[in-house]
Amino acid sequence: MKSITQKSTSDAPVNVAAEVSRSTRAAERAARAGQWVESLRNSDVNRLWSELHRIVSNHPLVRASRSAGLLVEEGATSAYTDLTQELFVQLLTKSRFQHYLDTAMTDAEIECEIGQIELTNLLTAELRKRHPESYRLARRISTLIQSSSNFRRFDNHSNGNGDEQHRRLADRVYGLSEWPVSKPGRGSHEMEQRVHMIPVRQRDTRMVGCTGDAQIVISNSDLEDLIISVLDAIDGPADVRSLRSLVMSRLPVMDIYLVPLGGDEGDSEGPHIDPADVRENPEQRLLRHESEREAAGSVDKFLKNLRANVRGKAKQYNRMLGVLWHCYLSADHSTQLEVAATLGVSDSLVSDYRRRIEQELRALSFKEVEEARQFELALRERVRTLVPTDTQAVAV
Repeated sequence: MKSITQKSTSDAPVNVAAEVSRSTRAAERAARAGQWVESLRNSDVNRLWSELHRIVSNHPLVRASRSAGLLVEEGATSAYTDLTQELFVQLLTKSRFQHYLDTAMTDAEIECEIGQIELTNLLTAELRKRHPESYRLARRISTLIQSSSNFRRFDNHSNGNGDEQHRRLADRVYGLSEWPVSKPGRGSHEMEQRVHMIPVRQRDTRMVGCTGDAQIVISNSDLEDLIISVLDAIDGPADVRSLRSLVMSRLPVMDIYLVPLGGDEGDSEGPHIDPADVRENPEQRLLRHESEREAAGSVDKFLKNLRANVRGKAKQYNRMLGVLWHCYLSADHSTQLEVAATLGVSDSLVSDYRRRIEQELRALSFKEVEEARQFELALRERVRTLVPTDTQAVAV
């Protein structure tokens, strides 16, 4: 049996090695850090901007987002200029520079906070705005992989110095819990070929979220089943970044990002879009006048047929115009009994006149809806002048 002294002695080299490793990494970060404190005290804006540009250029999330096409830069001369300027303005607006001086932070602490907190938050907010569904699904996939008992890590058994524990989430390797630790992985091309055998899931259109304006796309249980299907298909562990990409390739993701039309970005390499001119052009104006003339001709023919239907009798013709106005053209939408009372005739006579009017309307043949609309407008204006004014006032 080992004594307590022997056990503590055997653990001492491991603890010393871990302390040396942490102190070495801290020294390396301090050596790579820029002269932030000196630049802030001297208000050296150009040097601050250069240091921010260096952080942006070397940030792994920035490089990964740009290589994946998630961040579209406007200018072609400097790939990260716009993002650097946005980060600089944000730090200045939040008074972070003054905070660094007030709290006496070191160069390494300032660089660590800007790179790991401020820039990361800026990037995630931009990705969430440009690719809302992809961002939400990537977060859900990462959460399920880490929390579900069906999955476990495969890259934390190589050594005991604890370095694998602090690896970035996107680089961690996960697989099914039932697999042995020694199960090998596969190449990216082979994994993509194998995943193509899995059918694309049907989109779940249920609305979720605080405002209820986002679709669920896929439920958590179905998403977990899909992750298991992807791992079964590739038959090997994979890093989280590749696994998220493979899973989302089997989902109907729709990222909608609204951009302004007719922008004045001079250095933009994208297509310039001009809003459509909705004003009437000369050809449309000519066609409109022609349709109005045709509608007026149809109105004359319709009224002529109505007069012929009552054999040219003026009293019956005027009553029929009254029925036409109150039952079809007036905005009051009076009932048949009300129209009969207004015109001083029986309800059966109004019904007979309506039947005759509808018979003449069916005799008209319009090829397009616009022609019928123009006919209705012209008929309303013509009958308004023919119906006695006192009859219209009574209806009102």
